[in-house]
Amino acid sequence: MHTVAVLALDGVIAFDLSTPIEVFSRTRLPDGRPAYEVRVCAATEEVDAGAFVLRAPYGLDTLAAADTIIVPGCADPSLPVPPGILAALRDAAAHGTRIASICSGALVLAATGLLDGLRATTHWAAAALLASRHPRIEVDPDVLYVDNGQFLTSAGAAAGLDLCLYLIRRDHGSAVAADAARLSVMPLEREGGQAQFIVHAQPPAPSGAGLEPLLRWLEENAGRELTVDDIAGRAGMSARTLNRRFREQLGTTPLQWLHRARIRRAQYLLETTPHAVDRIAGQVGFSPTAFRDRFKRVVGTSPHAYRRAFRGAAERS
Repeated sequence: MHTVAVLALDGVIAFDLSTPIEVFSRTRLPDGRPAYEVRVCAATEEVDAGAFVLRAPYGLDTLAAADTIIVPGCADPSLPVPPGILAALRDAAAHGTRIASICSGALVLAATGLLDGLRATTHWAAAALLASRHPRIEVDPDVLYVDNGQFLTSAGAAAGLDLCLYLIRRDHGSAVAADAARLSVMPLEREGGQAQFIVHAQPPAPSGAGLEPLLRWLEENAGRELTVDDIAGRAGMSARTLNRRFREQLGTTPLQWLHRARIRRAQYLLETTPHAVDRIAGQVGFSPTAFRDRFKRVVGTSPHAYRRAFRGAAERS
C-alpha cells in the first residue's frame, strides 16, 4: 500500500495538516480497499499547532519509509527550519520519495535546496518571501499547484486539496480521484489559479459581480460558436479589456473559461442522458474530435470512460 507521511512542524497550519490526512485516508480503490496508509510524523513528542497541541504517533524515521511526504504550511514561514528536518527530507528525496508541499510548506521544502532550478508556488502572500530567500527557484504565484515530477508545491489552504486530488489521479487514475473529489464535495479540477484570490493594492472596479451576467450568458450559450470578439461585444468592452478582467477575476481567459463550462455541461449530459458522445459534442459546441481531445485534457479520461464510471455509479446509488 502507498504510504503517505504528513510532516507536522511547530506552528503547523491545522487546515494544511488535516487536508491530506482526510483526503488520502478516505480514498478507496475500485474494489473498496484503502488506497493509502497515512502516517503523521514529527521531530518532537509534541507539536504546537496554535489552537491545540498534538502528539504525532511517528518520528522522522517514517519519512525514509514513505512513498509520499506532504509538508504542510506553518503560521510563520519566516522561521528557520530545524536542521534535522531538512536532513530527513533530503535523505528521503535521495531515495526517490515524492515530496509535496502545501501553502507555506514550500519554504520548508525550498530550504532543503531540492527546489533549486525548478518552478514552484506557494500561498500568494508568501510568494515574495519565497522568491527573495530562494532566488534559484522560479516562483509562480498565480497557479494552484506545480508538478515537477518528484517535487510538487501548492498554493494556500484549499489548493492543498487540489494537489491531493491531483496526486490521487496520478497514482490511481481519474475514476478513483473523482470519487475522492465527490467525497470532499470538490471539483476534480478547479477553474483558474490563485490569481483570482490575490488582493490588489488598487483592485479593478468592483466588477467581480459585473462579470456574473456574462458568465451566465456564456453557460446558456455554450453550444454556440463564440469568439473573443463575440463575448467582448456582449460584455460591452474591448477584447483586450475583457481578457484583462478575466485574468484578474478568474485567473483564466474567456475562451478557456468557456471551454471548461462546455466540459462541465458535457459531464452532466454524459451522466444523465443516453445521448451518443458525438451528439453531446455538438450540444456543447465542439466537433467530435476536438471534444474528445479537450475532454481528455480537462477531465483526464475519455468521454466513454467517464460515462462508464459515473453513469454506472449514479444508477447503482
